[in-house]
Formats: sequence, C-alpha cells, structure tokens
Amino acid sequence: MDHMSVLGTTPHEKARVEQLSRNPECRYLASASKDGSIRIWDTLMGRCDKILTSHTQSVTCVKWGGDGLIYSSSQDRTIKVWRSQDGVLCRTLQGHAHWVNTMALSTDYVLRTGAFEPAEATINPQDVRGSLSELKDRALQRYNQVRGQEPERLVSGSDDFTLFLWRPAEDKKPLERMTGHQALINQVLFSPDTRIIASASFDKSIKLWDGRTGKYLTSLRGHVSAVYQIAWSADSRLLVSGSSDSTLKVWDAKTKKLAIDLPGHADEVYAADWSPDGQRVASGGKDKCLRIWRR
Repeated sequence: MDHMSVLGTTPHEKARVEQLSRNPECRYLASASKDGSIRIWDTLMGRCDKILTSHTQSVTCVKWGGDGLIYSSSQDRTIKVWRSQDGVLCRTLQGHAHWVNTMALSTDYVLRTGAFEPAEATINPQDVRGSLSELKDRALQRYNQVRGQEPERLVSGSDDFTLFLWRPAEDKKPLERMTGHQALINQVLFSPDTRIIASASFDKSIKLWDGRTGKYLTSLRGHVSAVYQIAWSADSRLLVSGSSDSTLKVWDAKTKKLAIDLPGHADEVYAADWSPDGQRVASGGKDKCLRIWRR
C-alpha cells in the first residue's frame, strides 16, 4: 500500500486517469489521463519515472507493446508511438476524423498471459514451474511465436465510426481503413491467434475483420442495444459480448452465429472478460453485480 499512496498523490491525479497498461516485465506502468499526458511509473520504487506529453486533448487509451514501444490514443484524433526506453516520440498516426476511443495490439493476449499457456490449462489454474529467468524465456518464446517475422499490428476504433489497421513500428500510414459501423466504436480486440479482429459498436453489432488485412468478414447481430465490451476465449473459437440490453451473448467465430444467450443481469452490462484458462467469463454492470459464468 505504500507504493499506492505514493503513486496517488502526484499532480497527474488531479485529472481523471482513463487507463493503465503495464510493461511486459511488469515493473513499469503507463497511465493515460484526461490532462493529455502519459506517465510512466516505476512500481518497484514507487515513483513517476517519465512524463510523455504531445497530445493536445484527453488520452483515451494506452498500450505497452512487446517491441519496446508505447502507443497512446486521444480525443485529439491521433495515435502516438513512443519509445518506452527513453520516452521519445517516434511518430504520430493520423487518419481518424473524430476521437480515437480504443486500440488493440495483435500481441495483447500473449503479453497478458506471458509464460502461461492457456491451451494446456484445465479448470484448475495451471501450475507454472520454473525460475524467473526460465519463465521469462518461456514468455519470450510464446511472444515471438505469436508475433512472427513482422512487427506487431495495431487496430484503432473511433467516434467517426471507422477502424484503422496499422503497422506502427514501421509506418505512419495505415494498412487499411475499415468501414461499415453506423455508430461510434466502443472496443476493438484481436483474437488470441491474431487471425480475427472484433469490433463492438453503439450500432448494436459486432463486426469481424481479417486480422492481417483488415478486410471485412461478417457482422454479428442479436443485441437490441449498444454493445459495450467483447472478449475472446483462449482458443479464439468463441467471443462474448456485453450490451446495454442487459445480456451477454456468446458467438461462434467459425459459424459466425449466436452460440449461447446469457440473460441474468438486471441492467446494462458494462464489462466482460474471459479467464485466460478459457473456462469462465466474468461480467459486471449497472446492477452492481459481478457474475461468473462457467463453460
């Protein structure tokens, strides 16, 4: 708690913190704020290490990638790419006509799970054995396997109803402009195997896109109100969505159809996530309830 009290009394906290993202080694934490800055925190020492400033409006999302880069999106309609080692601004990605609400990296899932291999897990948590260096090596091997020979890809979603697919480590020009949504985009997410991008929107739909090219695949329709959040299962076969219509829905990525309808919340569902072992879904909403769903 000492570290938490130190990190909570700095000027950055006078403006609301929008999002947090940790670095792959878990020592450093990036916070994005409405004051337009990104702060890098050393959680071991309990202090702010760097302040990244260039955005002119609120920072909406921050992602710490595996290639030594930090990505930030903003209401100033831009995405900025920073070098995590020294905080140098590498490039600015432009193209969106309105606020950039959300971003996702093709490596998000493997960075989240590290040395843990969800495919080998059962209902009981996997017992990961090994020294710290062995676990780091295992996590790096998994990362390199998912990343492949190309740098990590980034997808962004905006209030302008569009998504952009980028290769931000190499180029400030987008690979693809992805259109089709009829309202603002709440969340974008790569499947764990990086083959599919899912996007959730206020237009009541989830759209699926090719994870490498950004080409449109299909629309998943069934919610009767805005879709707030989505989450993939560990095997990339199922997608769960939470909506303001008070339901969760589970979709089959292969058949592109509704697999399971999960009523139960008494009001809007704001958050949904799938456990890394693929066995449970957690959801929370306006009814102040946290629900755990088991496969």
